[in-house]
Amino acid sequence: RKREKMGKGKSNDPKDVKRKEKAKMQLKRNIGYFDGVSFIIGSIVGAGIFVSPMGVLKHSLLNVGVALMIWTASGLVSLMGSLCYAELGTALPFSGGEYSHIKRGLGSLPAFVFIWTSTFTKPASNAARALLFAEYATQPFYGICPAPEVLKKCLALAVLWSLGILNGRSVKMAAWVQTVFTLLKMISLSVIAIAGIVLLVGGRKESLARFEDAFSSEIPNASQLAEAFFQGLYAYGGWWSLNYMAEEMKNPSRNIPLTVMTAVPAVIVFYLLVNISYLTVLTPKEIVSSVAVAVTWADRVIPSVAWIIPLSVAISIFGALNSSMFTLGRLSYAGSQSGHLPVLISMLNIHSCTPAPAMIFSTTIASIFIIPSDLITLTNYFGFSAWLMIGLTCASLIVLRYREPHLHRPYKVFLPVPFVMVAMSVFLVLAPIVWSPNLQYVYAFLFMLGSLIVYLPFIHFKLHFAFLDKITCHLQLLLEVCPADGSAEGKCE
Repeated sequence: RKREKMGKGKSNDPKDVKRKEKAKMQLKRNIGYFDGVSFIIGSIVGAGIFVSPMGVLKHSLLNVGVALMIWTASGLVSLMGSLCYAELGTALPFSGGEYSHIKRGLGSLPAFVFIWTSTFTKPASNAARALLFAEYATQPFYGICPAPEVLKKCLALAVLWSLGILNGRSVKMAAWVQTVFTLLKMISLSVIAIAGIVLLVGGRKESLARFEDAFSSEIPNASQLAEAFFQGLYAYGGWWSLNYMAEEMKNPSRNIPLTVMTAVPAVIVFYLLVNISYLTVLTPKEIVSSVAVAVTWADRVIPSVAWIIPLSVAISIFGALNSSMFTLGRLSYAGSQSGHLPVLISMLNIHSCTPAPAMIFSTTIASIFIIPSDLITLTNYFGFSAWLMIGLTCASLIVLRYREPHLHRPYKVFLPVPFVMVAMSVFLVLAPIVWSPNLQYVYAFLFMLGSLIVYLPFIHFKLHFAFLDKITCHLQLLLEVCPADGSAEGKCE
């Protein structure tokens, strides 16, 4: 190194060049097609389809035909959104998902509002998933008695940090875990779906009557349909996850569209089959009144092994949590690279080339939400913000189409589709606020606007404190990390 600094002994040996290329710190393209499919399916399929599919049926006024149409329509809207994201992901294959696309299309301030809001809401969502996993994992040991809160919180924290460390150490291992747990949850859904088909083909008169007279019940009005639609779209949440790992996808121009077109339609088919299976065994009233529909279904169909369903729910939540933590780490990493978060968060571990500081940052925030779990309820009022960001992302696609027409786009979505998604987002943002106004929505908007207090001094005017550099350097040495695209030898000395 001293000789290189003095300008002596420079080698043109191909082996040395190759060694230096390997020494570069950057995210590696370790995620293939099947890994991508596992991540999307794992992100979408959580506890909802096992526990509470009654939301769509309830707001459809127990009309079976309308409920199944809502499930299909919600899936198609999710597919349209994922195709818009596929264009952005192939044209701009960078970590950060919506954040990276909003920044490129609409500018720095909207992107900062996004990451400011996400830094609050996404870890809270992970905390809620971890607590729900702990609920299903501990409850069988306590029978009819409630499991102790301290135990559930300790288990939730243990799961969060186990997955945080896993994702911070190895992308390949995280992808392997995701694939395994996605396969397990799809096997569980397949059992429910196939059993329903067998029972339906068996020709039980009561079951067949529900589908023969699917639209015989009362037809819901517009507001009820919209509420049912909300429930359906919530169940498909997570279809946007693939763009957070675009920088780590092998051959992203091919694999991103292919992965989306495989995973989302597969989820639509499974959701429909599982709902048909529930309706084959249970009446609409029984589904709406059930606390956990899949458990009630199992007690009727497979009573001797009904314990499989609570286990399946825990497995499903675990897989969804792993996927969510992976994507959140990439969001923090991308935000730091753009200067919207502390520089340490954009550094990579010199041994594994993973965004370990970003994973520690996001896992720490999620842990804070678990301790006073009442904070999680506040995030319910940020539900509209998810669709606000989806609308801004699709608007970015439209802007880039006209502002950068020569940008290389390996995949292009039909242009009216992003316009439909923007209109849908406007409706989904305004509808809950107009129909059920609540002071908490005002607080949520004020919190989002509060990002300006941080953005103006620290981002726009670049206010900087010298002592932070010393802290960053010490943490850099402690965590053994260095800046991305730098050399592995370029850490603090």
